[in-house]
Amino acid sequence: MRSTLSRRTTATGALIAAAALLAVGVQTGTATATPGGAAEATPVASGANPGALPRQLSPSQRAELIREATASRAATAKQLGLGSQEKLVVRDVIQDNDGTTHTRYERTFGGLPVLGGDLVVQESKAGATKSVTKASRTTSAQLKAVDTTADIAPAAAEKQALGLAKADGSSRAAADKAPRKVVWMASGTPQLAYETVVGGLQEDGTPNALHVVTDATSGAKLYEWQAIENGVGNTEYSGQVTLNTSGSYNLTDTTRGNHKTYNLNHGTSGTGTLFSGTDDVWGNGLASNAETAAADAHYGAAETWDYYKNVHGRTGIKGNGVGAYSRVHYGNSYVNAFWDDSCFCMTYGDGSGNASPLTSLDVAAHEMSHGVTSNTAGLIYSGESGGLNEATSDIFATAVEFYANNSTDVGDYLIGEKIDINGDGTPLRYQDKPSRDGASKDAWYSGIGNVDVHYSSGPANHFFYLLSEGSGAKTINGVSYNSPTSDGLPVTGIGRAKAEQIWFKALSTKFTSTTNYAAARTGTLAVAGELYGTTSAEYKSVADAWAGINVGTRPGGGTDPGGTVFENTTVVSIPDAGSAVTSSVNVTGRTGNAPSTLKVGVDITHTYRGDLVLDLIAPDGSAYRLKNSSSSDSADNVKTTYTVNASSEAANGTWKLKVQDVYASDTGKINSFKLTF
Repeated sequence: MRSTLSRRTTATGALIAAAALLAVGVQTGTATATPGGAAEATPVASGANPGALPRQLSPSQRAELIREATASRAATAKQLGLGSQEKLVVRDVIQDNDGTTHTRYERTFGGLPVLGGDLVVQESKAGATKSVTKASRTTSAQLKAVDTTADIAPAAAEKQALGLAKADGSSRAAADKAPRKVVWMASGTPQLAYETVVGGLQEDGTPNALHVVTDATSGAKLYEWQAIENGVGNTEYSGQVTLNTSGSYNLTDTTRGNHKTYNLNHGTSGTGTLFSGTDDVWGNGLASNAETAAADAHYGAAETWDYYKNVHGRTGIKGNGVGAYSRVHYGNSYVNAFWDDSCFCMTYGDGSGNASPLTSLDVAAHEMSHGVTSNTAGLIYSGESGGLNEATSDIFATAVEFYANNSTDVGDYLIGEKIDINGDGTPLRYQDKPSRDGASKDAWYSGIGNVDVHYSSGPANHFFYLLSEGSGAKTINGVSYNSPTSDGLPVTGIGRAKAEQIWFKALSTKFTSTTNYAAARTGTLAVAGELYGTTSAEYKSVADAWAGINVGTRPGGGTDPGGTVFENTTVVSIPDAGSAVTSSVNVTGRTGNAPSTLKVGVDITHTYRGDLVLDLIAPDGSAYRLKNSSSSDSADNVKTTYTVNASSEAANGTWKLKVQDVYASDTGKINSFKLTF
């Protein structure tokens, strides 16, 4: 969603979540948050292989699986070919109904954390390794060339980090603790670095947790991301609800991990005061009553807990049965809400003039889902992985809204439809066509990782809508949608329940910290194959929905929707870690310039597509980047169609596809290159 303040793209901007005021006792319509379920649960995805669905683990069962994985981690490290200085740390274990386990590991080298060294090992019930999903291409190989002696002092890294935070507009910026030595691997080649975490406050009053990674040899900045994941909004109602409380009386939900809701009373630190009262009626539907925002937050947390438990078998954000907590009335006229891993809590401001608390159902679901992402894939909140992180929270905010079945705030594919932050009744984001908000992107393109994560999330939101409902015009719950596709071909939806199940299983068993759009496609297709089979309609729709946002191709290919095609089918070998090669087409008989939607069809066979850098070279020599290399993109081959705005180029002339393999050990060839005008 859109931040009210401009932020440095590499540090990420403020998340913007939808918000709606939830009242007890005065609003029309009724919804109930009861132990174990919502008013009406989303139906479980039908037709899926029951063995591949997640088993609902109790906290003690999950703890036992983690204990077993920890006991055998040395043997696992040896099996993966890790060196003597490398150790695995078990982060999470998920088990399917058929006994398949998905164990997520972090890694250390010489006692140092390896950032971007995470991986997921999938094992059968019998203990045989079925697959390994890696955040980095070298995760399965020993780290041999990492010198753990730094050339620069920690103080230099801290100074750089503080300078970046201040440049972002932070106040009271200070390092939370001394920079720690790490091995930075998220960008591919492992190297010694410092990680500094800067605290204080961001420009709009949000707490700061800016992570800056500094090369310990040169002192150069390698990466930065913001760990506080927050939202912007302006809320009002969602109907009368029933809340679980305890004692006589306080807002402690004893049925959901003892989730508590606190009143910060306009403070910005600590937990404040637990809401309590002489009766079990909370709020009066007006923002002027401090309990009204508390009822919103408490209800949203309950519905989100129930959704993850009843639909995905996950008991609590971490899966350990422990509830997070909520804080309302943060700051003064603070128009944000945020999730913070360090406190394991959601925090909500009261909006402009303290008149509109940001405490609606989809705010709670959005923020709590950041916690789920943090404790599963751990998607880094920057670049393409940051866009996927943000989209995941939007996807599950929508899912929870449908799950709650609230008659006042019915389910839809609009984000922020209740808050009127634009002042004209329009929502903040549209999942059927994200670009309707004026900034979000409908489809993937090279360079989307440089866009603010709220807008680079658009293609994944669009994918989820297409997979759920399909393309074209339709009306759902009284809301009209009309979803296009980037290739002009239709997508048949498989239903929201199946789409949610596929996305969650991919998030929790296939995605890693560095997953990008191409790897997300690979992960969701793998899950669709496990659940429905690789020849199923569901599998095809997953591939079609990705093709509909310009990620990958459709099964069996697809017909170009009109236009003149110029193609070169001469095979060109791609040297391993060598010089760039080209494939050329000569365009003739065209008038004027190339189109703003020039279709670039690429068919490349390669054993590790993440090695490849692709550019389209115009007749005058101008280069248009189609694809960057990516250490996390472990899929084979590049068979896709890119869309390029080439409207400034003369159409006629020789166009080239330029391909370079920038890493060693993998080989491939260009099979064909075509342009469609």
